[in-house]
Amino acid sequence: MKLTDGEKLILLMLTDMYKAMKIKGEFDPEFIANTIYKDKLWGFNWELSGIPWERSEDPPEVRETTNFLDMWRFVEEGYEALTPAEKTKLAKDAEPFGTHVKFPGFDGNNEPHYGIANYMLNDMRHRFDSFKGRGDLNSHSHSVESYRRMYGVFEPIRANLHNRSLNLAELTEILNARRHPSQRQ
Repeated sequence: MKLTDGEKLILLMLTDMYKAMKIKGEFDPEFIANTIYKDKLWGFNWELSGIPWERSEDPPEVRETTNFLDMWRFVEEGYEALTPAEKTKLAKDAEPFGTHVKFPGFDGNNEPHYGIANYMLNDMRHRFDSFKGRGDLNSHSHSVESYRRMYGVFEPIRANLHNRSLNLAELTEILNARRHPSQRQ
């Protein structure tokens, strides 16, 4: 979606009016204002899907962030489904990544995925609810390249994840892909 500066100003004025008049309508003025202020206009298409918007492609970083968050959701759920013995084996076989299996976030200073993820988690309804409330998702280090390697392993596995969690072997393979190729044994 594209909005002119004038259209943004009009929408922001309308959100102020909605709030000041305490109008309870179909639209959430906070969401609309945050979407404009954060320059995440693609979010209107996602969140307000009942409106027949003009077709447009999401920025590639949005698709990639969505894929990474989805992958990490599967990884975390798979890890939680492991037995204690399997968790011990994963810690050994995917060291150091197999001991603390939680989405570490994105680099807040250098990766646009950080702002996209924060917007999805904090401003959009029902997007990746399992990550909400975790606090800051700033990894303070580059992560996108390692997530791309992990996603390259995860994507073919995903096609076979019909009502089941990732198993130990799959988790080990995915987490080991996080390691830079020069660090692999």
